[in-house]
Parts: sequence; C-alpha cells; structure tokens
Amino acid sequence: MEQPAIAKFELPEDVIALIPMRNVVLFPHVLMPITVGRVKSIAAIEHVLQSNSPVGIVLQRDPSVDDPDLAELCLTGTMARIVRHITSADGTQHAVCQGIERFQIKELVEGYPFLAARISHIEETTQPSTQAEALAVQVRERATEILSLLPGIPAELGHALQTTRAPSQLADITASLLDTEVSEKQALLETIKIEERLQKVLEILSHRIEVLRLSKEISERTKEQMEDRERKYLLREQLKAIQKELGEDGDNDQEIAQLDEAITKAGMPEEIETQVRKELQRLRRMPSASSEYSMLHTYLDLITELPWQLPDESPIDLNAARDILEADHFGLERVKQRIIEFLAVQKLKPQGRAPILCFVGPPGVGKTSLGQSIARALQRPFVRVSLGGVHDEAEMRGHRRTYVGAMPGNIIQGLRKAGARNCVMMLDEIDKMTASAHGDPSAALLEILDPEQNSTFRDNYLGVPFDLSRVIFIATANVIDHVSPPVRDRMEIIDLPGYTREEKLQIALRYLVQRQREANGLREDQCEMTVDALDSLIANYTREAGVRQLEREIGRIMRHVALRVAENTHLQVRIDAPNLDAILGPAKYEYEVASRTSLPGVATGLAWTPVGGDILFIEATRVSGSGRLILTGQLGDVMKESAQAALTLVKARANELNISASMFEGIDVHLHVPAGAIPKDGPSAGVAMFVALASLFTNRPVHHEVAMTGEISLRGLVLPVGGIKEKVLAAQRAGLKSVLLPARNQKDLRDVPEAAKSAIQFIFLETADDAIQAALAQTGQHTNSELKLV
Repeated sequence: MEQPAIAKFELPEDVIALIPMRNVVLFPHVLMPITVGRVKSIAAIEHVLQSNSPVGIVLQRDPSVDDPDLAELCLTGTMARIVRHITSADGTQHAVCQGIERFQIKELVEGYPFLAARISHIEETTQPSTQAEALAVQVRERATEILSLLPGIPAELGHALQTTRAPSQLADITASLLDTEVSEKQALLETIKIEERLQKVLEILSHRIEVLRLSKEISERTKEQMEDRERKYLLREQLKAIQKELGEDGDNDQEIAQLDEAITKAGMPEEIETQVRKELQRLRRMPSASSEYSMLHTYLDLITELPWQLPDESPIDLNAARDILEADHFGLERVKQRIIEFLAVQKLKPQGRAPILCFVGPPGVGKTSLGQSIARALQRPFVRVSLGGVHDEAEMRGHRRTYVGAMPGNIIQGLRKAGARNCVMMLDEIDKMTASAHGDPSAALLEILDPEQNSTFRDNYLGVPFDLSRVIFIATANVIDHVSPPVRDRMEIIDLPGYTREEKLQIALRYLVQRQREANGLREDQCEMTVDALDSLIANYTREAGVRQLEREIGRIMRHVALRVAENTHLQVRIDAPNLDAILGPAKYEYEVASRTSLPGVATGLAWTPVGGDILFIEATRVSGSGRLILTGQLGDVMKESAQAALTLVKARANELNISASMFEGIDVHLHVPAGAIPKDGPSAGVAMFVALASLFTNRPVHHEVAMTGEISLRGLVLPVGGIKEKVLAAQRAGLKSVLLPARNQKDLRDVPEAAKSAIQFIFLETADDAIQAALAQTGQHTNSELKLV
C-alpha cells in the first residue's frame, strides 16, 4: 500500500516521535529489528528518516489497541536511532534500531501525523559501585553458561558478552537475550538502579539455567533410553542367530508350539498339512514385531480351527424326523414327504452325494425353519449364510492374503462357525445376489453347489482345497426366475406355494398365539383368542401367502391386552371377532366380486404374485371412435398381446355369438384392469379378457361367483397356465364358488388342499366356447342362476 508523503516537521528539543510496539521491548546499547504497519508508526519512521532525529520505542499495555493514548502506553521507553530501513511491497516498514538511552514520557503532544511526546532523559550513573561490578561478573558467568546450554548460538554473541565491561550495558544486553515475558523485560527497562537491575537479571538467568539444565538432562536420558533399546534389539537379533546355530527355540516358542500342536490335532490331509507346516516354519523365522508375522499367525489360527475331520454321524431316525417336521410345521405335506425321502436316502447311503434342495416360495411360509428342522432331524449343526445383497465374488471365495484386511469367504466362515464338515448350511435369499464390477458371486456358487466339484473347493484366502461334499446345502428363494440358470440347474426346486385359510387358522392356534402371548409377558389364563377372532383376523386383516403379517397382527392384539393386564393384574381378557375393530381398526380387506361383475363387460380373473395368488377384474366398455383397442391398468407386453388376441377372437366368433358386424363399426374398445399403480403381466389373462369382451358385445353379464384363468389362441383353444394352487386359494379367500380352468391343468389340482377343492366347483375348458357357455348368463337370465358344467 503506497503511503502519502509526510511533510517535514521541526520538533522541539524535548519532543520526539514515538513508535508504540505491541510485544517488543528495546534496551539501550542493543540492535533490534522492528516491523511497523500502522499509519502513525509509518509516519513516525518517515519523519525520523527525513529529520535524522532519534525515535522513541515504547511498549503499549494492551496489544489489541490500534491507536493507543497515554494511558495505554508504558511511560518508560528507549530512545533509538534507525540504522537501516526497508519498505516491503505491501507498505510495511522494516527497520533496525540501535538503542541509545532510557527516557520518561511526560505528556503526548498533539498536532502531528504521528505519535509525539514530551520526554525527559533518564541519566545513569557513570561510575558503577563495587557491588555492581561483582553482580556483573555473576551475570556474565551465568549468561555464558546459558549460551553453552543452548544449541546453535553464534560465537559472536558470547564474544560480545565477554567484551562488554560496563555493568549497565551488560545488564541491558543480557536482558534483551532472555527468553522471558514482555512484562518482565519492561520491568527491567524501568529499573534505573544498576545494582537492582543486575540482581533481577541474575535471578532470571538462574531460573532459566535450571530449566535448561533439566531439559538437557531429560533429553540425554531419553537419548540413552533409545540407544539402550537399539542396543537390546541388536543383542536380541544376535541371540536369535546364536540360538539358531545351536538349534534352540526363539522367544516365540510358546505360540509356535501351540500352533504346531493345533496342526497335529486338526487332522488335515497329508498334502495340506505339509504346506501348512512350511508356513509354520516361515513364521518361526520371522521376528514377532513384523507385520507379516501377525498376518501369517492369523492365517494359521484360522486354518487349524476349520473342521477338517469328519465327525461321527448319528443314525437317522425317520420316525423322529417325521415328528420333528410335524411339530415345527403345519401343512406342506408334499414338502415334508420330499424331506423324509431325502433323509431316507441319506440313511441308506451316508457317503452319497446329497442333492441341493432349494425351497422357493413367498415370504413367511417357513423356508428357513424347514432347514432348521432338517438339521434337528439329522442331529447336525445348522448354520445360515445370508446371500441377500452379496455383490462381490470375494465374499464367496474369499480375498487373497496379500490384500490388507483379507478374509475367507462366507462358506469357509460358516464352516468355521458350525465346527463340523457335515453341517447343514442354508444359503438364504439366493435370488437376492447381484453381479457388480467386482464379479458375479453366483458364478462362484457353481463350484460350491456342484457335487462333482465341491470336494476340492478352493478358497482364495486358504490357498488350499477344502472338501465341501459332506455339507448338506439348502437354498431359499422368493422368486426362482431371479436365480441364474446355471445355478438353478444344480439345485432341486421345491415349491412352497403358501397356506390356505384353514392352514393359517391351525398355525395360529398351534404356534402363533402362544408365541406372541409369551413374547408379551402374558399367561394363558390372562388372554384367550377365540377361533372366530382368528378366522376374522385372517380373512379381513391379512392378505398374504405366509403368516408373518398374521403374527404381527396377533402381536398387536397381545400388546393391547398386555396394557390392560398391566393396569389390572387380575384381569382375564377374551378376544372375539367383534373386538377386532376396536383394537385393530376397521377391516383392511373386503371382497366385492358380486358388485363388480353384475354388469356386462366385467369378468373376474385369477393372478399369481410372489406373495401368493390374487383376483383381478377385467373391465371392458365401448365408446364412439375409430376401431381402436385402448388398454389401461399398467399392463405388460404379454397381457397387451392377450387382449388383442381376445378382441380378434370375439370378432372372428361374431356369428356364433350372435353379434352383429355393425357393432364393431365406429367404436373404440377400452379394456381396463383396475389397481393401475400395480404393473401386471403374464400369459394367463386371455380367457378372462375374451369372456369380458364377449359379455360386453352380447350384453350378457358374467356369473358373479365365477373366476377364470387360462390363455387362448386365435383358433379358440384354451391353453394351460401355471400357479394353479395359488390361484385356487385366492378364489377360495375371495368367496368364489366356481373356477374355470384349462382342461390340461386338471392334473395340477393334486396340489390343491382338499378343503379348497371341496369348497369350489371346477369347470375345465377345452375351447373358448366352453368358457362362454360356463361363464355367461343366457339372454334375459338372472346372474344368480345355477352354472352349467361342461
């Protein structure tokens, strides 16, 4: 910053320019650099340089004050001459000042662009006393001692102290060198008597000498300790070399011996044990402080803890296995039968390769608990490996040991946790694995699940093969389509479609009510739920294939009862169907089939979902237009094609259906499937769409208690579809009386529970004409007339 030129001023003899310093005290006879940046201080320096006059250096009491007045200044300062001056690029002034003598400020003088003061000179005694001479000798000795304790002190400084004879100058020079507070230096500047000043300097010097001496002792002691550690380290290394020559063990004898014993007890195959012992010899030669020592020690700990030996297997009791499955699960008869067959094969051929079972079904149907029941029946440890969200191949095969933080894969970690090579390992949520930039974990499963390969499974962390052939793998999935085809090919798929309403009622009575009662701290005599309450809960508050939501709703009821019992411990609560509305609120689900199908153009279809079956409505209407087919309701490509095929078939069968050709002219047909926020797709809505369109154009309503499923062809054939059990159960839950099925699906009724088959009338369709005859009322006929079987 460029400063304006300062006019030349003539000051009286007893007035000098002042430069207040924030944290600097200048002593007479001392050279000291100063830096100033305030406007008045810069003006003072420029005035001094122009007039070649001395300047007063004073200390201000508060460093934070930018424009100090007389009260903010120390009254004793040092008169100095500027022997060198430099101006930096930012306008800051740098000067080297030579102290001359002390002065006393009398008053500040106004009228100048810089700080000016009227002063009086402080005269010092020219003839020092004998005491001052003696104190000066002590100060010189102590100052020289301090210089010897401080590293890197210039030799010229010691020479200056030795050549300075005047006690006053010696006191000032030594005071300027002291590493002490500014306030103490200012106190020394204000001390006029030489003897008193020397005494204060001597006291400060003595204190500093003690501090420096103690610091030097600590430093030397620390250095000695470090040298001692280095010496001991060298001695230890020499000792190890000597012990190695003598064949004696080193300082990690105990750890090495423990690992050696663990390797012997592990029962590894001979070739693997040979390789592991090589690693043990490497560990023996390593210093224990090495980072690789810790890594190798951890590796050997893990590999010795793995279950290399095959434990004795208990004989399989099939009757006990049946009792366990019946006690743990209600229903699922075909699944239980397949598990008993699986156990029977294991009993007859224990060394055979067990198939990989994969339980597929919606959430809450008991897939994981079935695996636990198998483990109980086999009397083997059970371990669950969750694969949901796994996206890195290293999570299955492990990381190589060269990586920081390397770990074995989930399979080896699960075996270590189970502690048995013939454990039951459940690979849970196998359909939730995803591929990423780190590889495809499902590809690593191919070796794990293949009976021809898993006897030599190689984990990257272990670096040696491990036999997985005796592990019984059981997988679970919600949707098998999400599992890659190669993995699917290595497993036997067992479907768990869901529970009927009666099965849910029995599960609630046998398991859920008691479990939730105990979970909420209630006794059996404190809370009772009637069968009607459970049946209403299943029908009106849950819509699922499993029983998880049902258990949550029972838990809500139990918490409500727990609150009442906690307030009155002698209370006995009985929950009946009418009480549910007050506890859980109004019913969440209701069925409106009759009202939805009372008009022509509306048909009830059956759909499969990942959580079980459901019903859906197909609504058709016609409006004036240009012959377009309008589709709404978030339909997928397959359902759009089914709708187009259904409309074409109606037009092709117009004569048989007594539909005039003019009815198709100048109109648009709008086909809508409600609940448009839910995407819908699948090859099973063709029959329902055809019946809805036929109902629309013939003005004959569909029977309100009929639901249908099946696909159609342009020739009018009804094609088979999947998910028959789930769809029939959905029809039963909705209160429907009849279900139209493709004739080629008749064999799938074996999977439908007897209770559902007895409650529903099944009509099997060969052609589209059969669907029209079974679903549509005759002209002028009421919609509640009896159905005609075909």
